[in-house]
Amino acid sequence: MAEAAAQDLLLAAAFVSDAQYNRNIPFKTSPEAVRLYQLYNHWMMRTATYFFIFLNLSLALFEEPAVYPLPFLATSVLEVLCLLVFLGRLTHFAKVTLHNVFWKDTKNICIVVAILLSLTDLAIYGVLRLYDVRSIRWSRIVRPIFLINFAESRQIRRAFRSIRNTLPEITYVFLLFMFSLLMFSLMALKLFGERNLQTAEGLPYFRNYLEIVFDLYVLVTTANSPDVMMPAFDFSSWYALFFIAFVIINTYIFMSLFLAVVYNNYKKHLKNEIRKLAYMKRRKMIEAFNLLKEEEGEQFVVREARWKQLVKLVAPDTSSSHRELLLRISDDEQKGFVDKKSFVQLADLLNIQVVTLKIRRHPLACWVPALYGSAPSRLLRSVVRHRAFVWTYDAIILINAIFIALDEESPYISYAEWVFLAVYVLEILLKVYTYEPREFFGKTQFWNWFDTLIIFAALTATILNATLKSTMKYNSQQILDIVFILRVLRLIRIVDSIQRFRVIMNTLINIVPTMLTFGGLTLVVYCVFAIIGMELFHGKIQYFPANSNTPHALECGNPALKDSLFARGKYCKNNFNNFASSFIVLMELTVVNQWHVFANGFANVTVQPAKLYFIAFHIVMVIIIVNIFVSFILEAFFVEYSLEKSEVETAIEQKIQELGMGVQEDELRDEQLLDNMESAEHELEGEGGTKPQSKGLLFKIASKRYRTVDALLQRMFEAEIPLEEEGPSFEEILNLSPTSALPRSPSSESAA
Repeated sequence: MAEAAAQDLLLAAAFVSDAQYNRNIPFKTSPEAVRLYQLYNHWMMRTATYFFIFLNLSLALFEEPAVYPLPFLATSVLEVLCLLVFLGRLTHFAKVTLHNVFWKDTKNICIVVAILLSLTDLAIYGVLRLYDVRSIRWSRIVRPIFLINFAESRQIRRAFRSIRNTLPEITYVFLLFMFSLLMFSLMALKLFGERNLQTAEGLPYFRNYLEIVFDLYVLVTTANSPDVMMPAFDFSSWYALFFIAFVIINTYIFMSLFLAVVYNNYKKHLKNEIRKLAYMKRRKMIEAFNLLKEEEGEQFVVREARWKQLVKLVAPDTSSSHRELLLRISDDEQKGFVDKKSFVQLADLLNIQVVTLKIRRHPLACWVPALYGSAPSRLLRSVVRHRAFVWTYDAIILINAIFIALDEESPYISYAEWVFLAVYVLEILLKVYTYEPREFFGKTQFWNWFDTLIIFAALTATILNATLKSTMKYNSQQILDIVFILRVLRLIRIVDSIQRFRVIMNTLINIVPTMLTFGGLTLVVYCVFAIIGMELFHGKIQYFPANSNTPHALECGNPALKDSLFARGKYCKNNFNNFASSFIVLMELTVVNQWHVFANGFANVTVQPAKLYFIAFHIVMVIIIVNIFVSFILEAFFVEYSLEKSEVETAIEQKIQELGMGVQEDELRDEQLLDNMESAEHELEGEGGTKPQSKGLLFKIASKRYRTVDALLQRMFEAEIPLEEEGPSFEEILNLSPTSALPRSPSSESAA
């Protein structure tokens, strides 16, 4: 019986953990499988997986054409090692999921196929290399599949699903856009083709239809404006109307339509994904409750001891005082059990960061109490705590920024830097004197650490530079400049003190996790296009130093670029000769400016259809992915401006205040905040577990900046679900579509 209860507790902990972190992996429920599943989700396992994924992607830096060449045997061994790790991770995943579910999952099949293709290509390439036969490592293009398809990368997969779901609607707009582009190109051919006009480079102007299509497509991106218009405009001012009409229709209307369609579809499918997550979390919490429930009168409940065991298993790093606080919220009337309505909120309770504060006396108050408690000492500390003290140093930082911008050769500027350094050191010393040192240098007191390190780094560098300059005639002003610039970054604190600016800063902080997701998405696209680009353009363009006597050095080593904009612009270093250079070129193409010069340059050294490579990259990266990223930022700002505190956050704050152990955000400045979570020996409960020991122990809700936009959207949808509603079954949740209706009050049979 005890063993069965322990197994139920382990399984319930797995369900609650999945609900807390929004995992929707259908795992086996046997004790061995649950333990394997917990090991699969361990942070060390996930970190190791990501390490080998990025190691596998970074092999392109060391393979031919290499930035840092390594022997083929070394890169081959590393690649085989990565593939074995991926195979082991996939085998581990297969052990915890049902056999039929595993093989129905497309991402698992993709990983298996990618591993087989990589091993096959590696073997073929190795054999051909033995016979000095040059071949293409075509399997390198499938390496990003591992980044996309492992279970840990669900955010990246969701971004790709957003793209896939948006493509049908984009296709209609894109076809209409292409029709407009082709029609305008035909009109341009008829208007300008027979007038013998020439470009500024002396080339024929608008005489080839395909060249016209390309030039006008570039004009849509504004990269060649107004250059493409000037020959016609010089011939007749009336021809400017043609280009004005083209820009209005295609650049402003169609590009705005792309953004509107992408945003509308992204928002629709994002809400469907969030709806699935919300219902999946509710369903997993119901499953956990059903495993632990006991009958109490006319209702089922989870006993207090059982609840504590569960929380300790799910969140082992949570302090005893924090767990007791959560219990007081879940069992508000202290009946000794948690009902179903309160239990399903446990995942939300665990996701809200509660800071445990322990009030400590300043060491000087213990060592020299008479001096530290004297009237002048109290006055000094009150001045340092006053808002005017912060404003004064904000003004000093602004003045220092002006001095940094002035002539650094002036001796007065040099003396002023010493004055500023002395003032900054005094600030740190006053704050350490006023605030308890362990509070001031708490593990989350980023700005205090930042200020201290920057100031003392600047002081050390200044002293070192002055010493070397006086003894060895050596001056390293560049190092000092970097330190001074870092000090100017403290201006961010001024921005953070303004309410409306704080909302914008909160949004920027909240979108960082999703920016990483889109960073992963961009990495996938860049890797694919970089590998294709290296195969197409490797060695076609070379870079030579300015004083090189190599033939055709001014033409990037290729006479086909003579008198071209590419060569005249000295873009020779922008090439596809290795993985790193390819990434730089793709970044420049993403910025869009002058991308047509790159396209024409690489087309000149290969074939004209090579321009399709650059057009394809522009469509995928700029029109689709960048627009989806813009859509996300729009949604992020809407959510941040509209959401208030959740019911769970409010319940926690109310309970903290009821216990007389609360501290409001505006009552505790950043410099005063000690964010040291209590260890197990710091208990909240008193005798019999009924009365709190409030001496020296306070709680507060941490800054809401930890919230991601996905979490905010999920909370918005969860607010619409009654707490007593169980929601649809697992199968129904997975099959939800953006237009499907959901049962508001499903029966227990249909929800089981």
